[in-house]
Amino acid sequence: MGLKQNRIAVVTGASRGAGKGIAIALGETGATVYVTGRTRNEGDATLPGTVQVTADAVTAAGGKGVPVLCDHADDEVVRELFERVDEEHGRLDILVNNATSLHDDLVTSGPFWDKPLALTELWNVGMRSHYVASWFAAPLLQANGEGLVVNTSSFGGRIYMHGPAYGAGKAAVDKMSHDMAVDFRPFNVAVVSVWMGLLLTERSLRVFEADPDKYADLMATAETPAFTGRIIDALALDPQRMDKSGQVWIGAELAQEYGITDMSGETPPSHRAFFGPPTTFGDAIVE
Repeated sequence: MGLKQNRIAVVTGASRGAGKGIAIALGETGATVYVTGRTRNEGDATLPGTVQVTADAVTAAGGKGVPVLCDHADDEVVRELFERVDEEHGRLDILVNNATSLHDDLVTSGPFWDKPLALTELWNVGMRSHYVASWFAAPLLQANGEGLVVNTSSFGGRIYMHGPAYGAGKAAVDKMSHDMAVDFRPFNVAVVSVWMGLLLTERSLRVFEADPDKYADLMATAETPAFTGRIIDALALDPQRMDKSGQVWIGAELAQEYGITDMSGETPPSHRAFFGPPTTFGDAIVE
């Protein structure tokens, strides 16, 4: 069956960026969306956005936005988040693991030893945090009798992108999605990793606006953050979504399959031709 009505969703790392767009897109379907992030007030972070602003946008879109200040590096705070969802609803339909720690030097050119060790923080918030959130969410997803877990990822899980810290983190998220799907399958909970394209986030727009001529071609193929949210909605509606569980998917290709467009009314291109196909994993299970 498709997850259609009265959805309860958690979107992590949604003060801004991909998480914000995903949360708002799910709000457009009427969902109750718990929006997590660390930013309480504008100015607390170097980029604009807060959990309250996103939650308000979810509500304005037609859903119910619930702002939750949550540092996903703190397991106790994450436990409290899902305890709250349990107390208020007793179930969970959709979990989107998106929270990621991105250091400002991530996109600086050069070998990894010239970059700060702080880049490895994305192995904590961005890899481990996905595991922890899924661990606490598991009883709620099982109680629902069906569900969807989406781990946002990128082509960096397959190619050299921003260096080995980023690549290792994304590759781990993709493999983790595959393995989680094995454990969740008896409970009719699908787990997928979705490779997003270049996103028009606050971070990337800041780079584009600094040199618009240089990045004009890239901007023409970029995706809005809401695009991934629409894809997740389609996955949730798909009665055959378990057939996709345990796999890595290119978001733009799922959009083509489901007939989804971005805010512009067009479907952004897949970058398979440049970066290659999604990672695949073996079928053997060793318990």
